[in-house]
Amino acid sequence: MRRSAMVLMMLLMSARGWAEEGAPPQREARIKDIATVEGIRNNQLVGYGIVVGLHGTGDSQQTGFSVQTLASMLLRMGVSVPATGIRVQNLAAVFVSATLPPFARPGAQIDSTISSAGDATSLEGGMLLMTPLYGADGKIYAQAQGPLVVGGYSVSVNGNTKQFNHPTTARIPEGAMVERGVAIPLEGLASVSLLLNEDDFKSAEAVASGIDKELGTSSARVVDSRTVQIRVAAGQDVPELLARVEAIEVPFYPRAKVVVNERTGTVVIGGSVVLQPVSILHGGLAVNIVNEFQVSQPGPMSSGTTQVVQQTRVDAKDKPVNRIELKQGATVDDLVRSLQTIGASARDVISILQAMKAAGALEAELEVL
Repeated sequence: MRRSAMVLMMLLMSARGWAEEGAPPQREARIKDIATVEGIRNNQLVGYGIVVGLHGTGDSQQTGFSVQTLASMLLRMGVSVPATGIRVQNLAAVFVSATLPPFARPGAQIDSTISSAGDATSLEGGMLLMTPLYGADGKIYAQAQGPLVVGGYSVSVNGNTKQFNHPTTARIPEGAMVERGVAIPLEGLASVSLLLNEDDFKSAEAVASGIDKELGTSSARVVDSRTVQIRVAAGQDVPELLARVEAIEVPFYPRAKVVVNERTGTVVIGGSVVLQPVSILHGGLAVNIVNEFQVSQPGPMSSGTTQVVQQTRVDAKDKPVNRIELKQGATVDDLVRSLQTIGASARDVISILQAMKAAGALEAELEVL
């Protein structure tokens, strides 16, 4: 079965479920799943280091900065070697990235990702030497070191190469140790704010109402479509308050959205999408240019020579126009059935959805990846 047919079938099954159940049911979600606490967030770290122990798959001599890094590291250890005199292929210059979670304390271990910065062909079997990881303020927050875990490989023999996944990117589980934490004081706060993942006034009102109902007070108020502020009573334990608030289940009203990925031909249509009456005519012109090479032989006893003659043929085929009519009250199920009837591919579906959005017949946000 072709990929486009599979995509249409998945859309049809989902749409059929929505049609049988009527309008999409009201969704409920925990506050911790649809919102975050303002100020409590991750912090990105990055560093530069070298990986050693590679089996001839490291950076070549054209990558000068990896050799300069090795010479600088040796100099700090008391070994003076000019960079021009180093000839090695078992090391690679890499960038190391990690995410510092909130409330991380010195001594905690976090995962790190290592990516080659030069022309190394594989990091398999390598070991990262101690690499400081810096935050946006230029301070060191963690140190990374350890053996690499590579999820792929690259083998080359006599010019033939076989590669699986990306051997120039690796991970070190719990390979970075936190040296400096980011303080997030919670004591003495007069209020805390929740930031919704998607801005929506109705969802924000539902969150505020759910908090007031759970706490039995009128301490939550909606600041805007994304922010809900909670007033903290004097002497109230803030961690306990946040624990109660994050566990509350509230109605959630997601936006009607259609997501299409033109690179892969994937189309995902949300259950709350509404269609207006529309008539769609869809066709196409296919042009195929074929080059054929024929050998022209000279006649017997002639002075001619054998020539290769290129013959070019242009074939043009205009596909018949397919018509789809969606009446008042049409559902996503009707649209998908109609597209499947005319044999539309995933790319055709994307073009039709974009045209429907431009014509005002698709009441949803169209997001193109």
